[in-house]
Order: sequence, then C-alpha cells, then structure tokens
Amino acid sequence: MLQAIGLTSTPRRDLPPVVDDLTFEARPGCVTALLGEPGSGKTTALRLMLGLEPGRGVTYFRGRLLHQLPHPGREVGVLLGDVPGNPSRTVRNQLRMLCAAAGVPAARADTMLEVVGIAGLRDHRLGSLSRAMERRFALAAALLADPCTLLLDEPAAELSPRERNWLYGLLRRHASLGGAVLFTTDDAKEAARGADRVVSIEAGRLVADQDAADFARTRLRPRVAVRTPHAARLADVLGREARAARRAVEIVAESGTRLSVYGSNCAEVGEAAFRNGVLVHQLADETGDVGDAGDAGAPARPVPQARTEARATDARAEVRIDARAETRKEAGQQAGQQVGHQAGQQVAPEARAAHGFPGGPELSAGAWAETWSATESAHDLPPVPGDTQGGGPVASAVRRVGGPLRPLRYELLRVFGTATPWLTATVVIAASAITAVLLARSGAAPRDRILAAWPDLLPLPPAALGAGLLGALAFGEEYRYPALAAARGTVPRRLGLLTAKLGVCSVLALLIGALALFADACAVGLVFGAAPLRSPAQWIAPAVGWAGLLMGCSWAGVLASAVFRSTAAGLAAVLAVPVAVVPLVRKALAGPSAYPVDGIVSRLRGMSAAHWPPEADRFVLGVLRMMAQPVGTALVLSLIVLLCAYGFTGLRSRVRW
Repeated sequence: MLQAIGLTSTPRRDLPPVVDDLTFEARPGCVTALLGEPGSGKTTALRLMLGLEPGRGVTYFRGRLLHQLPHPGREVGVLLGDVPGNPSRTVRNQLRMLCAAAGVPAARADTMLEVVGIAGLRDHRLGSLSRAMERRFALAAALLADPCTLLLDEPAAELSPRERNWLYGLLRRHASLGGAVLFTTDDAKEAARGADRVVSIEAGRLVADQDAADFARTRLRPRVAVRTPHAARLADVLGREARAARRAVEIVAESGTRLSVYGSNCAEVGEAAFRNGVLVHQLADETGDVGDAGDAGAPARPVPQARTEARATDARAEVRIDARAETRKEAGQQAGQQVGHQAGQQVAPEARAAHGFPGGPELSAGAWAETWSATESAHDLPPVPGDTQGGGPVASAVRRVGGPLRPLRYELLRVFGTATPWLTATVVIAASAITAVLLARSGAAPRDRILAAWPDLLPLPPAALGAGLLGALAFGEEYRYPALAAARGTVPRRLGLLTAKLGVCSVLALLIGALALFADACAVGLVFGAAPLRSPAQWIAPAVGWAGLLMGCSWAGVLASAVFRSTAAGLAAVLAVPVAVVPLVRKALAGPSAYPVDGIVSRLRGMSAAHWPPEADRFVLGVLRMMAQPVGTALVLSLIVLLCAYGFTGLRSRVRW
C-alpha cells in the first residue's frame, strides 16, 4: 500500500505551491494513474514522495517512511526523467552495476533484458538506444530488484501504440502479483486504458479519485467507431437524420475510411447505414481512443522474482511474516478480481511457475497471495518494533540508506565498464616514456627523476596525474551520470562505497605507476643503453615514495571529487597540492631542526601494539622519509583536510536515497 498524505511543495516566491495538500493512495494489486495537465504537479508529487523536493507531507510505503526501509531499492522502483547512466556504457554493464547496488545476482540483468524484450541490445551503448528502447531499459532498471512499489513518471511518453500496449501489459502483470504501480500521464484516454484507478489533479490539488470504469464513464466521451469505404456519404446521412430528429450528434472524420460519432450508439448508426444502403466494415462502441486492434503488442512476459525463497524456522520469523500477510492477502484479493476475468478466478499456471510459486492449477489469486506472504524469506523482512525474541535487543528500524549493497563489485563494474581507464593508462604510459627519454637526453636529471618522468617544469609526473584523474572520476562520474541516485538527490555517503573507491583507485594507481616505470626503463634503455640507468644502491625508499605519491594523488582525487561533486574540481585539487601546498610546506620546514630525530623507528616499534620484526625498519624508515619530503607532507595534510571535509559535508547533508 502506497499512501501519500498532505503532500505540499515549498511555495515559490510570489507563486502558489506546485503541489498543495495532495492526499491519495495506490493500492496493492492495482495500477494507479496520476492524471494531470503539463505543469499540474505530477512530477513534483513523485519527488515529494521520494523526499527529493522540499515541502511538507508524508508518504508511507507499506506502512513505513522511505528512510525507515532497510533497502529502499528493493521496495520502490523509480523511473524519473531520462535513462540514468553514462552513454558510453553498454546496456548489460549498466544493469549489472545496478544489480550490485541492489544486492541481487548479476544474472538478474540478463533476465530482465529478456523480460523487457531488449536482450539483443545487451552490448549496445546507452547513447545509441532509441526512445522506445530507452523506456524498456528504464523499466528493466526499475524492476531489477523486484520492488513491491513502482513509481513511474510518464513511462509511455513518445511510445507507439504497440509499445504502450506492451507497457501497460507489463505493469498489470506486476500489479497482479500484489505490487502497487503508480504512473503519471497527461492523457486521459491512456489513463483510462492503462490503469485500474485514476487520480486526477489540477494545479497541484486533488480533483477526483475514481475507478477506471467510473472515470471513463464520467470524464471521457463515449463514441461509436465506424469503418466504411463510404465515410463521406455515411457522415452526410447521419447528419441529416440527427437534424431531422433534433439530436446533438458530432461526426469526426478520423481518416479516409473511419468516422467517430459522438452522441449516438451502435444501433442508431447501424440502422441509419442499413436504411440508406451504406456498406459498413466495422461498428463498435468506444470510450476514448482504445487504439487499433492490429497494434496490440505481444503479451508482456512475467517478471521473475529476484529474492530467494526461504522457510521461517523460528517464532520470530513467523511473527514477522504474519505482519505482512494481511497486505499480501488484500493485494491478492484485488489482483484476483483482475486475473479472474481472464482465467476464471484462477491464476495462470505458467505465471505461477515463472514466478516460482508453488501450488496446483486450482490455486486462486487470493491463495496465491497468501502463499507468497508465507514463503518470503525471513531475512528479507523488516524487523518488528519491540521484538526482542531471538536473543539481544533489536536495532532501530531507521537506518542510513542509499549505498550499494555490493560496493566492491559495483565499483569494479563502474571502472571497467568504459574505456576510460584503458585510454588513461595508454596516454600516461606513452607520455611518461617520451618524457623519460627527453630527461635522459639532457643528462642533468638524476636517475629517480628519469624513471619517474618528472621534470622540474611539471608539478607532477604523468603517472601521478593519471592516478589523480582516475580518482577524480570515481565520484565525478557518479554526479555527472548518477546510477545510485538518479534524479534522487545526492550520491550516497557510505563508508563501504568510499572504501571500495579508495581501494580500487589505489590498485589502479599502483598498476599505472609500475607500467610507467617499466615503459620508461625500456624506452631509455632502447635509446641510450644502460648508461643513464645505473643499478640503485637504495631502492626501498624511492619505491615507497613513488607508491605513496601515486596513492596520495588518487585518494586526493576521490575525496575532492566527492566534496566538490565534480571531476574537474577533483583534478584541480590534485594539482593544487604541488602548486599551492608544497611551497607553504617548504617554508614551514625551512631551516635546521633544534632536536634530532634519530631512533624514531625504534621508538615507534616500542609504542606499537603489534611488534614488527627489525627487518621491517627499512620500510618504516622509507615511509617516514617520504612523509618528511615537502610533497609527501603536503599530500598528507591535503588528504587529512579533504577527509574531514568529506565527513563534514556527509554529516551535514540530508541522507537521501
């Protein structure tokens, strides 16, 4: 059950609120249409329901607020605006990313592509999809986690009649399983055709809440659809007879052979055509435009469940299942009224099999809903407030939500779903090799500078710039092409997501750095031989410093792009470290120290709870020497500031899904 109570948007200056005290509900097992003219507040109402628009009012999703749901992505499927995602990603990669975010198996992506009928486009890029295919993909994304509630903003926009028939068939199949579906439209005929209930709004206020049949009878004009090769003659006959009988009849020529007659019925039109010898091919009563029969699309495939069924094994699970059984039962009874007209009050056996439901062919729709509620997994259900059975107190039901449930898998799919890391690595390695050859040719640069391809003119070596760019893309791409929170507010601030991004970016930075060193050594050795690259006596400290520089740049890019919500800002923060912070650190560290720091490694070993072997002193000393350098100190200070800024903005910002 979806209940919206008192939705009111924040009024604009000198203007009334777009949505004003709007209250309605979308029942389970029912498709509900939110009907209104463009600008009447339909999209704003959906955004208020999702907490994306400032305003007043509450929305309950099966008795809970959105931020109280443990996993909102599994409860609510949303389609707002355009298709979310990077246009250069493939359809399959984007859905697999969303699978990782929702915590469902990756195979669910291929299943949903089959359900919406675009399995043949799985390797196509999002930017190459047509409008109709985009809508199919968006529906696949909304249905990916098998949500109980669907909120769809203009899902049939710019679709052909065949595509619309397919869409409404899919929504009805989802509702027949007890789900609640709410979609917006500005076409009254589409609302009457595709919905079971129609909620009409005007200027943000509720006008009517009716069944589709009542809405069609009271708000739409009934008509008689006539097909005849003599349309003009029949129109003249009907007009003359209406004038003779003094009846108000309107005749509209839809095409060369089709007429729409308002204010009459099939009997009167048929008798008039018979009396005057006019051949008629089709004669039917219609309410609004129900489309051509020849345009009816293929039946929509049932949507398989994403959750795994499990048996309740303890009393606590049974209590939690019973808490939701009433909702499922009510949904099944309503769904049975719809399914029963086509299947004799019985649910189709193939539909039950496709959704993994038990029972024989005599299982009714209401019993089907009860079976669903009894076989749901206990760990998928929200905790019952006050339930202390099963050992230990239960945590609060209000949780911070929004991050991906599989952050590492999500981040790996995000990074390698486009050609950006490969192109970046190729450009960085090529630029690093050329720079190293030029430095070796001058003969004035030391060996470490040659291997790192770091001339004095550049603030950072190419490998560090590439690491910073990949780090800046980690959150910059999330804000430019949001996948976790498309049109839903900010990108979630979760520790697991941040850790995954920092870890993946660190590994990429180290790989790029190692490949750059290898390419530099090979290029210099090929051109000048082994003379410029003498075997180093001490390699641990330079290696630690090189790794620290690369990881520091990548981390600075990740944190800065998260704080400033831009890839360019993240890369600018990476460049600001050597340009602005390093000179300040040089001034602070200028001059000799009044006290020596000899023996600091042994003192650290004595203070550490986990004692490391004496052989590790060289690694610790290398890290300390790297941090004592102006660049290392500047990186550490910058990372501390960015991490504090990230935490501060994350705590202050409103947590949104």
